[in-house]
Amino acid sequence: MKKHCVFLFLLIFLIATQGCGRKENQNEILIGEYSSLTGTTATFGLSTHHGLMLAFKEVNEAGGVLGKKMILVTEDTQSKPEEAATAVTKLITRDNVKAVIGEVASSRSLAAAPICQANKIPMVSPASTNPEVTKKGDYIFRVCFIDPFQGEVIAKFAANSLKLKRAAILKDVKNDYSIGLAQFFEHTFTQLGGEIVAAQAYSEGDTDFRAQLTALKSTDPQLIVVTGYYTEAALIVKQARELNMNMPMLGGDGWDSVKLLEIGGEALNGTYYTNHFTPDDTSALVKSFVAKFKSNFTDTPDAMAALGYDAALILFDAIKRAGNTDAAKIRDALASTKDFIGVTGRITIDKDRNARKSAVILAIDGGKTHYLETIQP
Repeated sequence: MKKHCVFLFLLIFLIATQGCGRKENQNEILIGEYSSLTGTTATFGLSTHHGLMLAFKEVNEAGGVLGKKMILVTEDTQSKPEEAATAVTKLITRDNVKAVIGEVASSRSLAAAPICQANKIPMVSPASTNPEVTKKGDYIFRVCFIDPFQGEVIAKFAANSLKLKRAAILKDVKNDYSIGLAQFFEHTFTQLGGEIVAAQAYSEGDTDFRAQLTALKSTDPQLIVVTGYYTEAALIVKQARELNMNMPMLGGDGWDSVKLLEIGGEALNGTYYTNHFTPDDTSALVKSFVAKFKSNFTDTPDAMAALGYDAALILFDAIKRAGNTDAAKIRDALASTKDFIGVTGRITIDKDRNARKSAVILAIDGGKTHYLETIQP
């Protein structure tokens, strides 16, 4: 009986402690990350995670922050908004992280941001561009530009650089990012004298877009703007070319993935998209970052890796300026970030906790991406 009681006690103890997560000691600062390491946009999350890993490695090799080692505690969102909410809840209540970095996708950041705000834990999104994200509260920040600016950049490039006037839109109706970007593109494009001749919708996970494309083709557009993520965008372009729709096709930063070219191949020639970063940048800072990233992960860093790296560096800088890990002081330090030199450009956090920074236009030709120009805000 005594042995049975001891065994039962040990079992209860093990169950209890397994759910406790990692607790920081006095020589560590725990930072949470929630990223799409699996699921439909796994390349986004993995790239961001690698950028974070590099930043944490470098800061710890340099002595840490406030003399303490920075520890990254990571949760997988599985590319689902509901899992993002669960992941952030775990990081805050189980691991007691001092701040949170994530997510890439706006829909998942929108699910998690209210939890961070309610618990007064600073959250820094590397790449969620929907303007609603930071409206969730004064503890929510981002280091990327936002969709009103990105939509404006796409529209100006189409109207002024490509000299095109008749546009069609294909958007993902289950994606906050896609819906918002389409809206902001349309607003600026029509202000510039352009016309939206048609709009069609799809949902993430769809694989056949021929019906929508045939409907768009009948309206004779000069260009098509696809505001979703890389998997569907690549399939859409490929199927459009099969339907002899050879007009330019444009997208946003959601196109940025090695999978885009793997899926779309040569069909992507003659397409363009906006982005936060290009590894072709010749600045010493970017060249150094690209070399270090390749040394650690073999691959060339994409925009998500660069944004993850910058998100970590900006958070480290804020903690240093705060002088301790008090959440309110970190929040205030993040809010006062000005002219921070990151690998994705010069970053200033504005009054709405958004990053004011430039965007780049990339073209695809010969099965490769090429840098075209940089657009300032």
